[in-house]
Amino acid sequence: MTQTSETAAVVERPAGGRGPARTRVHRAWFVAAVTFVTIIGAAAFRSVPGLFIDPLHDEYGWSRGTIGAAVSVNLALYGLTAPFAAALMDRYGIRRVVAVALTVIALGSGLTVWMTAAWQLMLCWGLLVGLGSGSMALAFAATVTNRWFTERRGLVSGILTAASASGQLIFLPVLSWIVDRYDWRPAAVTVALAALAVVPFVWLLLRDHPADVGQKPYGAKEFVPKPAPVPGAARRAVTVLFSAVRTGPFWLLAGTFAICGASTNGLIQTHFVPASHDHGMPITTAASLLAVIGVFDVVGTVASGWFTDRFDSRRLLAVYYALRGVSLLFLPMLLAPGVHPPMIFFIVFYGLDWVATVPPTLALCREHYGDDSPIVFGWVLASHQVGAAVVAFVGGVARDAFGSYDVVWIASGALCAAAALMALVIRRPAATVAAVA
Repeated sequence: MTQTSETAAVVERPAGGRGPARTRVHRAWFVAAVTFVTIIGAAAFRSVPGLFIDPLHDEYGWSRGTIGAAVSVNLALYGLTAPFAAALMDRYGIRRVVAVALTVIALGSGLTVWMTAAWQLMLCWGLLVGLGSGSMALAFAATVTNRWFTERRGLVSGILTAASASGQLIFLPVLSWIVDRYDWRPAAVTVALAALAVVPFVWLLLRDHPADVGQKPYGAKEFVPKPAPVPGAARRAVTVLFSAVRTGPFWLLAGTFAICGASTNGLIQTHFVPASHDHGMPITTAASLLAVIGVFDVVGTVASGWFTDRFDSRRLLAVYYALRGVSLLFLPMLLAPGVHPPMIFFIVFYGLDWVATVPPTLALCREHYGDDSPIVFGWVLASHQVGAAVVAFVGGVARDAFGSYDVVWIASGALCAAAALMALVIRRPAATVAAVA
């Protein structure tokens, strides 16, 4: 049995050296598959906020601004936890951190069935699920990609990013049907069970580093020893942040990603269903449209990973944000009681562009910040979630104040145009320029 120097695939020949060689798939792809399934399980809660706004408003009389505030706490903690989670993975290992995070998500979602006051919504939705999902954020995908892959990093990061959309695709229609037919509480329990169901897969199948199984990273030419645990996880996350904020690319990446979060998780994922319901569309139909976004998000994100391996990431980001902004400007004219072709076009288009921004953003972090890129990306992701949190709250307040979401759609479209310009002025690292020359 021999191991190739380029792809680290294992080639086995039958006894006597006769017959075709059999190639065993590199362990990195199994780790990526487990990571994909894990992110899907954690993504179940991402389907919930838009479905619960109207039921909670009707049952408890809470304003949409109050409910949006709980969602904003969740989104902000989701982002702010990510860089510390990346550092904790360096200290304690991916498997332990992810297993604990899934358990916390299940606890927070399960406890909501007994809540009777708005502060309990903040505690369960905001604090517990925010902390748990933050530890399962895209920094998890970045860490797995960096450790297990040397080649195909853009493609793998695109696939793992698409896992969140796949979770939305799987859970949105089911959860909307449960909410419509029964109540929001069985849907919350379903989310908790989905998170718990993934824990055994993580504990039994996920490994922290290729060296744990005696393999090289996929595409590596040399064996990479497992680094020693890094003490002071929180201190390292803050130290990396202080170093990154002294550079211009960090602020541009953080700014563009904040607008990305504002126009996806904060806006469409949180407010599309209630906004469609305002125009007479059934909740199940609106949720199904969000699920269709999930279908095309998988296609768009994987394709974006492929493009990122081949094209300038800055130009890709500019195109993605510009097209997203244009589509948002048309959305107020498309909302109606039923589904019509222009709305289908918007859903398909927005799905392709949903988080296609992640692979090029992650690639730019890697180019500029090297081994610290997972933690830097965690802080950039924090800005993504802060942007999402602001719009989740402001969107609810705007609906209470103006009776519609129109001003929010238009303002978000303008922000996307600004993000496109910001992406174009990100400088290229000196090493990349030299390599191209």
